[in-house]
Amino acid sequence: MADETDNDTPQDAEVEVQAGEQAESKQAAPEASASGVAKPVAESAPAEQLAPKERRRRARSTHTGEARAPRTPEERHAERAAERSAKAVRRRARRLQERAKASERRANAPAREPLPPVHAPVEGARKTRQGVVVSDKADKTITVRIDIARRHRRYQKIVRSSSTLHAHDESNEAHEGDVVRVIESRPLSRTKRWKLVDVLEKAR
Repeated sequence: MADETDNDTPQDAEVEVQAGEQAESKQAAPEASASGVAKPVAESAPAEQLAPKERRRRARSTHTGEARAPRTPEERHAERAAERSAKAVRRRARRLQERAKASERRANAPAREPLPPVHAPVEGARKTRQGVVVSDKADKTITVRIDIARRHRRYQKIVRSSSTLHAHDESNEAHEGDVVRVIESRPLSRTKRWKLVDVLEKAR
């Protein structure tokens, strides 16, 4: 009986020592990868080619589920600093890659056409009106009555209306009762937005 116990004790001790060494090696592998000294076999590929999810999945696959040995605050701080530096390296590589892709896209993109200016000196078709002069008392200004006749859209009756406007007459050639044609222009005064083009018919 004593011989059997003596023979079993060294074997059990050897098994325990091997198991402890394997556990320590498994724990040391992730810690070494975090500190930047060495990387596990699962992360042998370059970090730039792995997606963040794949990198985290491989890091989790190397974890054995056993609690790590207690560490001092200095060791924890060193691990955090090493992890931050590793993340900074990955961020820097990613940003450089994105900038290179963006510059390549800009180089391959077709040239943009220049946009027209906001206030382009383009003049549209100006409106013209024909009416009868009702007053020429003011200097270089005439009052023109514009007669409008339109058909009512429901009752089909001819509805007549009129409106007046002030037009600029530089040479005072239009008089009361004349049929004139005016064209719209820039604001010339508080009420004048039209100019005299010509006198179509003189008053009798």
